[in-house]
Amino acid sequence: MPSIRQPVAARLARHHRVLGLVQGVGFRPFVWRLAHELGLAGWVRNDAEGVEIHVEGERTALDRFAAGLQHEAPPLARIDAVNSAATEAQGLDGFVILESSGGAVRTAIGADTAVCNDCLRELCDPLDRRWRHAFVSCTHCGPRYTVTRALPYDRAQTSLAPFPLCADCAREYGDPADRRFHAETTCCPHCGPRLQLIDGDRKAHAGDAIGQTLALLRQGAIVAIKGLGGFHLCCDARDAAAVSRLRARKQRDAKPFALMLANAAAIDAFALLDAASRQRLHGRERPIVLLPKRPDCDRSLPGIAPGVAWLGVMLPYTPIHYLLFHEAAGRPAGLDWLNETQSLALVMTSANPGGEPIVRENEEALQRLTGIADAFLLHDREIVARCDDSVAFATTFVRRARGYVPHAIRLPRAGPAVLACGAFLKNTVCVTRGDEAFVSPHVGDLDTAAGCALFEETVARLLALTEVSPEIVAHDLHADFHSTRFGQAFAAAHGLPAVAVQHHAAHVAAVAAEQGLTKPVLGLALDGVGLGDDGGAWGGELLQLAEGRCERLGHLRPLSLPGGDRAAREPWRMAVAALHRLGRDAEAIRRFADRPVTALLALLHASMAVTPTSSAGRWFDAAAALLGLTPVAAYEGQAAMQLETAAWRHGAAATLTDGFRWPDDENHQPVPGPDFLPLLDWLARSTQASGNIDGAAAVFHATLAEGLAQWLLRAAQRQHIDTVVLAGGCFLNRMLSAALVRRLTDAGLQVHEAQRLPPNDGGISLGQAWLVCAGRQAQERPG
Repeated sequence: MPSIRQPVAARLARHHRVLGLVQGVGFRPFVWRLAHELGLAGWVRNDAEGVEIHVEGERTALDRFAAGLQHEAPPLARIDAVNSAATEAQGLDGFVILESSGGAVRTAIGADTAVCNDCLRELCDPLDRRWRHAFVSCTHCGPRYTVTRALPYDRAQTSLAPFPLCADCAREYGDPADRRFHAETTCCPHCGPRLQLIDGDRKAHAGDAIGQTLALLRQGAIVAIKGLGGFHLCCDARDAAAVSRLRARKQRDAKPFALMLANAAAIDAFALLDAASRQRLHGRERPIVLLPKRPDCDRSLPGIAPGVAWLGVMLPYTPIHYLLFHEAAGRPAGLDWLNETQSLALVMTSANPGGEPIVRENEEALQRLTGIADAFLLHDREIVARCDDSVAFATTFVRRARGYVPHAIRLPRAGPAVLACGAFLKNTVCVTRGDEAFVSPHVGDLDTAAGCALFEETVARLLALTEVSPEIVAHDLHADFHSTRFGQAFAAAHGLPAVAVQHHAAHVAAVAAEQGLTKPVLGLALDGVGLGDDGGAWGGELLQLAEGRCERLGHLRPLSLPGGDRAAREPWRMAVAALHRLGRDAEAIRRFADRPVTALLALLHASMAVTPTSSAGRWFDAAAALLGLTPVAAYEGQAAMQLETAAWRHGAAATLTDGFRWPDDENHQPVPGPDFLPLLDWLARSTQASGNIDGAAAVFHATLAEGLAQWLLRAAQRQHIDTVVLAGGCFLNRMLSAALVRRLTDAGLQVHEAQRLPPNDGGISLGQAWLVCAGRQAQERPG
């Protein structure tokens, strides 16, 4: 405790408790420095709820201190609340940091963040002892989630434990005035991890590992580079032959690669960068940001992102990344080089052969990436948890992972502790604690043994880090999903109730949860396929969400799904199904003469053998195939992406007013959905007549948006609801989303889209958890 002196008459005292992400982020030394700057006495310590502060001095200084807590906090801190009260002055002399007290401290682990500018200055300063140190970090930056084994968050519980601090680092670690005070990942060249470059025969390269890696990349080699949450496969993005080899070795024929560039000046040559995208790129999370390509991008970067309108770009975020660009720039001193255009452009794609989880550790990389990588840039700091790069547009996630997890999403109300197991594709897991929801990093698809193992590992890790014992388990309706089977088994083993949640209800609930919506809303869920309450293949659903219950009001008119899941991989099948429904079998045979159309038509004629689907995604597939863009998809969503790209090339288009009709309410639905078969009919005839594929794609988007808008406006009027939620993977289509939001907003509706989670299946686990929480709350509410 600080020493006590005689009280001064004018001295006042205040007690503050700060809640949020305020442990392990340099908050106590920040408080210590702030108090010293203002000449205040007192103490600060961690407790079970957050950070507790007693401070005393003159009123003006106390007021400035309170304002500083809110507005000058460390960059990695997240303040949810500051509870302050006047208290009695104790006549303390000086301000100190006390040991934690008040019971078991629930330390929050921060997310991995990009190296800060202070550390970058040391990295690029030849006179600094951390000059070119590939693991430079401090309290304000660096790895957190991916190096932490368990709580509490201290060095002994991280993968830095095998690296004892040298005398200089230990001095910084113990000095409250230093930004490395209690920085658990701090190290230097004397005490920290080491880099090593080895070839495919496991022979070490002599000399500087960074310099040798850059030399290999410039020679056309593919190098596996160990990062924060796993390995990247890297090559020179300007070397078309190297990019082609990487595609062949990874068996990734067409799916776009991510690009790493040194700065915004380098991006300008390839893509358009608006203010929102610039802010997202430079944020400490450093996701891959999808940017509109410049017209000549594909000529400058052949094979990087073929056939799509967007280029995925990220900036360096680890010291290793920066050192590669620093080496290419000639090792300049200082940071001015980062404001200049740098020519080095690197492919940085996740090292996950065969669609399996990202490769994490050295031996795993040497085994699984043999034959893909020519060399391996390794280090001896273990990656505790796999964590892919996050992918986002300026305001919408495609994949939420590194940089954003395990930050909590605040729920509209507190509820029971729920473990939600997510979906089959793009799986994530969610755990709730009070009014907080913790959504895991992107796990991926659960169609491999490795993917299922990662899912189970993620569940265990998330429960351990949040210290939650679930009261309820939520899972998808589909009984054959690994996530469903696991959830049911977990619930049975722990004596818990297991609740099945319909896929599209979870989509809508996810947006409602993250946006804090508790009043009734209309939800439009557009995606590929999810199992419906009636056992059907849903995917174009109009829902009403209220009080934890979700009611289906209507759906898109069904299309036949010839071949089941195979139709999603072969869009020509959906085009044939549409032509058959239009009575144009002969045209289907002529258009797709190289496909087994006759056999498919036989199935369609025997309608009992073909599943119908209301899926919006399959309408996109049918349109893309009719326009000749994507008869067969090389990766999920390719058809829709290429259709959107064609529309972007054309620009704005007038709505095709007769492109949809309102069928009779044969199923007694309150708000039957539009039938877009006339639109597909027009697409087939128009392109035959004019060949204007881009124009037809633009008309498709405009007409689809108008039909959906009219559907929602009818429903809003009938149900007396003014709030709409747009959810599902189809809303990653920026053209459809923007047109629909604009139309609905102009008509006076409040429109909500996913912002903190992806609209696709990556948000399903949050929706499952919130529906269970809200449903339980509704049951327990009096009356």
